[in-house]
Amino acid sequence: MFQPSQSDVRRFFCAAFAKHRAGLPVDAMEAIAVRWIAEHPEYDADLADVDAALAAAYTVEDGRTNPFLHLSMHLTIEEQCSIDQPTGIRQAVGLLAARRNSLHTAHHEVMECLGEMIWTSQRSGLPPDGQAYIEAVRKRATR
Repeated sequence: MFQPSQSDVRRFFCAAFAKHRAGLPVDAMEAIAVRWIAEHPEYDADLADVDAALAAAYTVEDGRTNPFLHLSMHLTIEEQCSIDQPTGIRQAVGLLAARRNSLHTAHHEVMECLGEMIWTSQRSGLPPDGQAYIEAVRKRATR
């Protein structure tokens, strides 16, 4: 399993952004990243300077969202949906996106469910509960 470091993730997003801005070709994963980056122009300054990105610390006390974590979660959700893993996530996200009339808005809600699943797993010491995650997304789709 590929487990990039924090620096790897930040370099990836900064490089994809730089290629896109320069009109250079991007690979398949970079193309997905660029699509989500375009949805978040508020992150342009964070992505434009790789050295600053590598040095940046995003803490709760700062009150800022970590753009690299946020974009990584978009990619995670997109990958989960593309392979339907955990089984049923593609349908659950699709239902939520239809209900919200926006895939982007749906992703932001799914991020909350994903974060809760990870937090619960870490706290309990048990593996992530994919079924509870899907049920949380489905529950949002029916509200």
